Amino acid sequence: MRILHVIDSFSPASGGPPEAVRQLVRASRAAGAQVEAVCLDRPQVEFLSDVGCPVHALGQSFVGGYAFSPRLWRWLRANAGRFDGMVMHGAWTFPGSALRSAARCAHRPYGIFVHGALDPWFKRQYPLKHAKKLLYWPMQYAVLRDAAAVFFTTPAERDQARTSFRPNDWKSVVAPLGIMEEELAGHDPARQVEEFYWALPALRGRRFLLFLGRIHEKKGCDLLIEAFARVAPAAPDVHLVMAGPDQAGLGAKLEMRAGQLGVREKVHWPGMIGGPVKWGALRACDAFVLPSHQENFGVSVAEALAAGRPVLLSRAVNIWPEIANDGVGLAEEDTLDGVVRLLERWFGLPPAERAAMAARARSCYFKRFSMGRTVAVINEAFGG
Repeated sequence: MRILHVIDSFSPASGGPPEAVRQLVRASRAAGAQVEAVCLDRPQVEFLSDVGCPVHALGQSFVGGYAFSPRLWRWLRANAGRFDGMVMHGAWTFPGSALRSAARCAHRPYGIFVHGALDPWFKRQYPLKHAKKLLYWPMQYAVLRDAAAVFFTTPAERDQARTSFRPNDWKSVVAPLGIMEEELAGHDPARQVEEFYWALPALRGRRFLLFLGRIHEKKGCDLLIEAFARVAPAAPDVHLVMAGPDQAGLGAKLEMRAGQLGVREKVHWPGMIGGPVKWGALRACDAFVLPSHQENFGVSVAEALAAGRPVLLSRAVNIWPEIANDGVGLAEEDTLDGVVRLLERWFGLPPAERAAMAARARSCYFKRFSMGRTVAVINEAFGG
């Protein structure tokens, strides 16, 4: 199979989709596919060096967040015929429409991972933006309707997507994401933990919970700060690490709030971390925490499990039932009371039970979040 992945940007600051594409690229190549990617990043940016396949970086030509790019339109028209299938990552932007047009002209199939973009949470949280999306829906719907497959990472994401807009007649395919085992294979865990402590020396010898993601209201970061402050007196030796990019400037407000709540010294803000530092953080933490208001999957959850750590989730993270059923984490509602209960339940567990959750984590990862199965689903959608 010759596969093309299309994405606006590979920047790690964009959240989960760029990492999902990297993992899909590696898994596809491991299965013998020829893979390329096209994006609107500048060719010289450093984060393109580890994608794992040839990347056609066309440079940014954005109109707001719409990512309008005549260069992408021309490139796809000229190259679509070289591929057995093409995969768009994301929705509501020009590249999806450009891919649909090029695929139809070249008589090639394409699929689209919407990565949570059709979740009804956005409709409830941002009604004005939803009204604007209704005007654009005929164009976005055409991209979904004509795709060989609209890929959803969980059945919950698939079912919820049909409640946001009408018409909604497309071919839904569930394709769970994950990470490649090679992300951990061949690395010294102790060395990775040391890299983390070199980056954050204040955490050496301390227990901590880890949030790893964008510092954004959707991720429930404010709830986590408030809840941590409430439970901190019952767990005086535990700190909280809030790691991730802060594009919206929310981090400064939350840091100030942590000070008002008396936990400023126990909450750490290292910014975006990656590579050995990230894996060291995952290996060293007591548990990974993700109290999101909306999360179609959460690649970082799979990473935490692969590193052998339990996960504490809101029930708005669509894979929470699998986590609970496998006994590798806890889940509560995405409210302040819910996140307080989540942390109280975790700290209330006997140490032996917390250790048992950690011991089961990697088995859950291997059973549920293997990228090889995802590649097989994509190839099948394209007739491979």
